[in-house]
Amino acid sequence: MIMRRIRDFFKTFLLYELVKGMMLTGRHFFQRKITVQYPEEKTPRSPRFRGLHALRRYPNGEERCIACKLCEAICPTLCITIESEQRGDGTRRTTRYDIDLTKCMYCGYCEESCPVDSIVETGIFEYHGEKRGDLYYTKPMLLAVGDKYEAEIARARQADAAFR
Repeated sequence: MIMRRIRDFFKTFLLYELVKGMMLTGRHFFQRKITVQYPEEKTPRSPRFRGLHALRRYPNGEERCIACKLCEAICPTLCITIESEQRGDGTRRTTRYDIDLTKCMYCGYCEESCPVDSIVETGIFEYHGEKRGDLYYTKPMLLAVGDKYEAEIARARQADAAFR
């Protein structure tokens, strides 16, 4: 008991913890730094990375979504809202397809549940919003993302299918 108090006194008096911390800093001070200069340099991403959502179209231009609402039902955060109507030819299509990306946890369940591969999570991670409403994506916005990156999405889908 007395020896422990004496040892603790000397550790406090000699600033043992400070010296120990400085030794750790000294060990890493001369090592090569691993800072990435972000806009110019990019780190490798996992092929399974899930980013910005997109709605896809068929090659003839018709949207793929058949308004089955499976993605809305399976979403754990309830960030997807779908409204649909029946068209004259008997098919069902969406009139509203909204995703609130501030709620989304990018789990990929919506993508897995879609029977027609309509909703996908792309590899795009460079998007932002100045205010909350900027990250509320509507059907035209999601279709625009899908149209813009369709070649990249199709290439990723082929690579994923070949991997399995």
